[in-house]
Amino acid sequence: MNDTQRKTYDALCDHLRDTSRLEAVGAIIGWDEQTKMPSAAGPYRAEQMALLAGITHERHVDPKIGEWLDELEAALGADDPDWRTSTDDIPVVVRLARRDYDRRVKVPGDLVESLTMACVRGQQIWAAAREADDFQAFRPALEEIVKLKREEAEAIGYDDTPYDALLDEFEPGAKTTEVAALLADLRDRLVPLVAAIADSERRCDQTILTRKIPADRQAAFGEEVSRAMGFDFERGRIDTTTHPFCTTLGPADCRITTRYDESFWAGSLYGTMHESGHGMYEQGLPEAFYGLPLRECASLGVHESQSRLWENMVGRSRAFWEHFLPSAKRHFGSPFDDVTVDSIYFAVNDVRASLIRVEADEATYNLHIMIRFELEKEMLEGTLSPADLPDAWNERYEGYLGVRPPTDREGVLQDIHWSGGLIGYFPTYTLGNLVAAQLFEKAREDLGDIDAQIAAGDLAPLRDWLRANVHRSGSRLPADRLVEHVTGRPLSDDPMLDHLQKKLGPLYGIS
Repeated sequence: MNDTQRKTYDALCDHLRDTSRLEAVGAIIGWDEQTKMPSAAGPYRAEQMALLAGITHERHVDPKIGEWLDELEAALGADDPDWRTSTDDIPVVVRLARRDYDRRVKVPGDLVESLTMACVRGQQIWAAAREADDFQAFRPALEEIVKLKREEAEAIGYDDTPYDALLDEFEPGAKTTEVAALLADLRDRLVPLVAAIADSERRCDQTILTRKIPADRQAAFGEEVSRAMGFDFERGRIDTTTHPFCTTLGPADCRITTRYDESFWAGSLYGTMHESGHGMYEQGLPEAFYGLPLRECASLGVHESQSRLWENMVGRSRAFWEHFLPSAKRHFGSPFDDVTVDSIYFAVNDVRASLIRVEADEATYNLHIMIRFELEKEMLEGTLSPADLPDAWNERYEGYLGVRPPTDREGVLQDIHWSGGLIGYFPTYTLGNLVAAQLFEKAREDLGDIDAQIAAGDLAPLRDWLRANVHRSGSRLPADRLVEHVTGRPLSDDPMLDHLQKKLGPLYGIS
């Protein structure tokens, strides 16, 4: 690359970094909107965020980017397919910038602003509707969001279904048919396991999970666990929100959130561990490339794998409670006097049909995802009206899990995703579960007795292994190639089923 081409590359990077700074401003006011903002400020905040979204979109689709990319691709040898698989920094940045530019330039700026406005207001309306258990109050907002997401899918284009266009934002290159087949295979393998557990006579003391624990004590224990995991509180913080999330506001500013229910302490603990896993991934991405696409995650499924690995593979392990139960007793006091490692390990791995996704056990969790995947795909394709969503949701829950939500708060209003326009996002949770199990299996091979390390409270080896093998690569490799590169084989549901069988078989006396 000659001096002229190097100047072109530097100009591209400067432009992308400045755009990222603007997006960080939007992220700051978005974080504030979900954590600190007074409710009456909502309408004006939506206008602010829509304006910023329009400005950043104009920068993302600036024709100069296309010209710079054309020049750089010519210099790299665009006619040579090998440059697109190079792991050198410059070809990777150019390849990822081209993908992002080509996708964004198809979407009109006024649609971007309309979507942002609808989604910010949609989240505010959803939060109030959820509190009031009133789906009808949320329905018009959802109808508008679904309509705009259809327009977005049509603008981007697709081969088979509009869902492909939206799924591709979160899982680059993934196809709906492939995801549907993977979910169906997993469902067919999970159903016999769940049925065998249902037939077992062994049951845990589930009251351990519902003993009243004040929110401040939950917060103190959750922060202790998060620190032990390796979340850097010099570069991040925890706050409270309606629906937990993680967002990055700058190279040293990662915000995670959780929520507290004094009658269900496990929700905040595992929510905190989940978001800490996301946050540690963000903190571990290659900092030198902040503002460039190389510093982004490989996919949302890979991002989810980091949260689910810490939440489930670590947090629901016997080794975890061997170390952390004394600390939980210290923080929680008398409600935990009679709790043992055996009793709490069984309780946090209790398998039974439930209504709330984020509180579901590992075995049934993916059935919750399958329901959402099917329903959002049907809404986007127009075969399901948002007005009919509550009935469809309840019927699907009865059919898949044998339970029927008594309220919309416990049913169709429980998740924030659709109010924020995140259609195409839900499958990444199941993909993340599969990736987490496969990564953890490989970590066991490489790190030796990982259970002994966790039982000793030494989480650094696992954290460092993830940082070296997953975090530091950013989006250098596509998700499927990253998984195969790290584990030595393509993504499979075998490690997940093996993990569940080894954990749940002894607990429930099944083979």
